[in-house]
Parts: sequence; structure tokens; C-alpha cells
Amino acid sequence: MNHRLQAVTYGTVLTLAAGFVLWIGQSVLLPIAFSILAVYVIVGTSNLVSRVPWLGSRLHSSVQYAVGFLLVCAALAATFWLVAADLGRAVELAPRYQESLLATVQSLSALLGIEAEPTWATVRQYLLAQGSPQRLLGYSAVILTSVPSLLIVSVLYVVFLLIELDTVPRKLANLSQDPAAVARVQKIITSVNERIGTYLALKTFLCVLTGVLSWLAMAWVGLELASFFAILIALVNYIPYLGSFLGVFVPVSFGLLQFGFSSELLFLLVVLAAVQFTIGSVLDPWLMANSLNLSPFAILASLAAWSALWGIAGAFLAVPLTACIVMVMAESKGTRPLAVLLSKTGDVGGQ
Repeated sequence: MNHRLQAVTYGTVLTLAAGFVLWIGQSVLLPIAFSILAVYVIVGTSNLVSRVPWLGSRLHSSVQYAVGFLLVCAALAATFWLVAADLGRAVELAPRYQESLLATVQSLSALLGIEAEPTWATVRQYLLAQGSPQRLLGYSAVILTSVPSLLIVSVLYVVFLLIELDTVPRKLANLSQDPAAVARVQKIITSVNERIGTYLALKTFLCVLTGVLSWLAMAWVGLELASFFAILIALVNYIPYLGSFLGVFVPVSFGLLQFGFSSELLFLLVVLAAVQFTIGSVLDPWLMANSLNLSPFAILASLAAWSALWGIAGAFLAVPLTACIVMVMAESKGTRPLAVLLSKTGDVGGQ
């Protein structure tokens, strides 16, 4: 009994210490985490390049990685270009959105029986009361200055990781003099690579599909900034559960400003909700199956924990990071019961 209590105490202290290190070291660890996931995507893309008839199989692995890297960079550049174009248009449309917001608030006030009709001055005063403008500007400045540096550092990490990728098997072989220990480490890394690679490939496909179908619906009703919202929907769907809600709430909220309470808004709400439900509740479970073998509770708990540690970036990374931790815990006798509890099926393999 004392031994179990001691193990629980040590485990709790170690978890708290690890959480503190992750929180205080996020400026260093976040680019590394995103870089590793980017390498998974680039390697998957290079594997597709290698399957191109006649040409792909003749390319050296380093050339395949370079082509995959360029294709991913081209996709990111196109995404940023679309976002920048739509954001510029949003600035031009801001006065009209201001009038629509006021009209919507006044309609809701009349519907709720509020006697004093709101004006733009009262709406603006209320919005400013919810948060300091200086704080908002400061937060925006931090984002604008940190994103470019994060991208530059991440690109450097990705380049050097790709350069060293071919040497990883040799490093693992020389990791220990014990062949059994080396085989065990190789087994863990192989399992992580297969599951995370499969998850990212399928999740990316589903996110892109969700974005495309949502764009078709938004373009059909004539929603302005449809391209921006389609990209936003594709990105937020990497976040479990919450992403599906945001993928409907955000465009429908802007649709309310543009269309008001109309048949177009109802159509947009129904179609976007149907897309999210069909892909999230039918196609996603069918394709993903047990690719990561995480229980829904574990996913929600990891989403809360990683979001508390790393903010919105932690929400994007929550599932793959938690899956890696569970797979590593499954290989240790002391942590295996916890891995079983966090799994979806109870079968974590290992040992």
C-alpha cells in the first residue's frame, strides 16, 4: 500500500513538474511541436510524390522530401493569399457590417420587448466595456509580431529535421548495446509514426472536404468572404468537437449580419450543420476508426489541458500529443493501466 501511495505521489509530482515546464517553455516547445507535425505532412506528401508513374520512383528520397516541402509551402502561401485578400475586403465592408449589427440588435431588442432602442453608441459602449481597447491592441500586436517569428523558426526546424531524417534508423540502431531495448524503442517510434501519420492524413482530408463543402454552401447563398470562412472552417475542424461548433456559428453569425433573419440564413444554418454532422459523426468515425485509439473523454480532457498550457495552439496539438503520450505509457508496466483507461477500446498493445 505504501508502495502504491509512493508511486502515485511521484507520478503526480512528475506530472505537475512536466506541466510547469511545458507552460513556461511554450515559446521554445511550440515551434518544435508544429515542426514535427509539419514533417509528418511533408513525408506523407513525398510518399505520394514517390507513387507518381515513371518519375516518382526514380527520385532520391531527399528530392522527394524537397518536392513535398515545396508543395506544402505552396499550399500555405495560397491559403495566406486568400485570407489576406478576404481580410482586405472585410475592411471595406466594415461600415455596412456596422449598420447590419445595429439593425440586428434593434430587431432582437424589439423581439424581447426592450423599451429603450439601442443605438450604435450604446452598442459600442457595451462592447468596449467587455474589454480594454488597449489590451485588445496589445494582444493583436503580440500575435502579429509572434506569428512571423514562429513561422521562420518552424521552417528552420523542418528543414533540419528533413536533412537528418535518413540518419534516424542508424541512430536508433546505435542507441543501446541491448538489441531488445533497441527493438522496443523502434517499435514505439514505428507505432507512433504509423498512427500519427494516418491520423494527420485522414484528418487533413476530412478538414479540406468540410471546407470545400461549406464553401459551396456559402457561395451558393452569396455569403461574402466565403473563401475566408471556408479556410477557417477547415482549420478549426482540427480541434475536436469545438471545431464543429465554430464551423457553423462563425459563418452563420456573419450571415445574420448580411442576410438578417431570412431564408438564406436558414439555408446556410441547415446545410453547414448537416455538413458538420455528416462528416463529424458518420464519415470521420468510419475513416478514422481506431487510428489513435483515444476515448472521447480523453480527447475532451486533453483538449482542456493542452489549451490551458498552450492556448489555441494547444487545442490544435491536443489529440496527436496525447496519442503519443498514451502509446509511450502503454510500453511501461507502471503507466500501462492509465494508458488502458485513456484508450477507446482498452487494447493498447505493447508489452
